[in-house]
Amino acid sequence: MQQLPDAQWSNEENLLATDFFQEMRRQLLSHGGVAEGTSMQKMLEPFVLSAEKRKSIPVVGDPSPAVLARLRCFYNAIAILIEKECGLMARPLLEMNHEGFGTMVILVGKLVVLDRVLRDVHRFGFVDLSRMKDEADKLLAVALQRIGQHGVVAGL
Repeated sequence: MQQLPDAQWSNEENLLATDFFQEMRRQLLSHGGVAEGTSMQKMLEPFVLSAEKRKSIPVVGDPSPAVLARLRCFYNAIAILIEKECGLMARPLLEMNHEGFGTMVILVGKLVVLDRVLRDVHRFGFVDLSRMKDEADKLLAVALQRIGQHGVVAGL
């Protein structure tokens, strides 16, 4: 596992205090195989893939159960944030083949608020935690916009 320098973590304390990362913590404790008492830095370490690390992972490969658990935790956290924002239940659905290709869908009522095609899941990760948060914010904003535009369908 890649060890991140302490200076990088100290600069990200405010980032780790956000609703997204607090929900990631809950998801990782619940479903990610992380033990209570594990530091946030240690929990989130597998999500960070430097360019060199990503290049060292083969282009073709089967996703491990650990990678699939991280993927689920990421999208489950987004679904929970959607629920907190709109007050409606959000359901994440993952369809994945053994080669790491599939789809992640989040439904609110009968409305598809997020539909992502997933490729090369065995290489799932982010350059840094800031980019991970940016991606989550972008997905959350799109989902909430769709709910705002199609509230009747979301309420079914």
